[in-house]
Amino acid sequence: MAHPENFDLAHLGAVELLTPTFDESLHFFRDLLAMREVARIGDSAYLRCWDEYQLYSLKLTASDTNGVGRTLYRTTSAEALERRVAAIERAGLGHGWRDPEVGVGRSYEFEDPDGHLMALYYDTELYVADDEDRPALKNQASAFPGRGINVRRLDHINYLASDVGAAGAFWRDVMMTRESEAVRLDDGRYGAWWFRFHQKSYDVVYSDDWTGQRGRFHHFAFAPDSREDILRAADICLENGVHIEYGPYKHAINQTFFLYVWEPGGNRIEFANAQARLVLDPDSPVVEWSQAERAKGQAWGMKTVSTFHTHGTPYVADQEEIDRAALEGRSR
Repeated sequence: MAHPENFDLAHLGAVELLTPTFDESLHFFRDLLAMREVARIGDSAYLRCWDEYQLYSLKLTASDTNGVGRTLYRTTSAEALERRVAAIERAGLGHGWRDPEVGVGRSYEFEDPDGHLMALYYDTELYVADDEDRPALKNQASAFPGRGINVRRLDHINYLASDVGAAGAFWRDVMMTRESEAVRLDDGRYGAWWFRFHQKSYDVVYSDDWTGQRGRFHHFAFAPDSREDILRAADICLENGVHIEYGPYKHAINQTFFLYVWEPGGNRIEFANAQARLVLDPDSPVVEWSQAERAKGQAWGMKTVSTFHTHGTPYVADQEEIDRAALEGRSR
């Protein structure tokens, strides 16, 4: 399919993360990552990165399980919102319009082919810094925290999918985003698929869920300023007993410098320097990797840790045994 002349999606707006250990998860995001809590409503805390122009980027919700709740995406205009809503309705995946809520105007709720809950919006609330976090530079949303991991903004999200091909086709053909890279398995199926909204090399990713379940979550990523920040993040996580799963290291695909950790609720979080590769060519071809190329590991030769393929949220039955088997080399 030919790519659109213009993009209708601006960026990933906010993610709702479910956690069975609310207080511990809140400490992780607020105190270790230096996010600011801007609202508390019911069982949810709303938190922001220091240079987000909107009110918040993370809705942390107490739950009896873990995983991702609803993901919010902002469109580039009111007209773009109407175009994507019409396309979603034609695809039969729409849930309908929702009234304005914290930080956003009316939104249109829908699900992807794998059952992940999402919403599109355009009207948004801009963050206004107070005396506590007013920045010295007027082109910055709030003051630089100067503590912890200092996450600057929300970067991308990676969903697990029972059918990566169906989920990816939805983002390509209905959401009209552009593919950047993909992993093609030996049997012809997609093992993973990356999509971009603008010149950043990816905003949404789907990975094959080895359990065959629908609607699960792999990770979302925050962007600090530099590789050095990610190295410091590893030290901070080590000192605070946060499980470091993988990295710091450099991905081969899209060349992101990364660190993956599990926050206290069991959800995987990435710290990513994802600006290494921008896609400036409007006709850039999709970079496709074979199963054998993917098996070689990351950019400098490190093999992908086994739990990266098995750990997802919400947990499936025997999730801990699955992860343990992966670590012991007994996974597929």
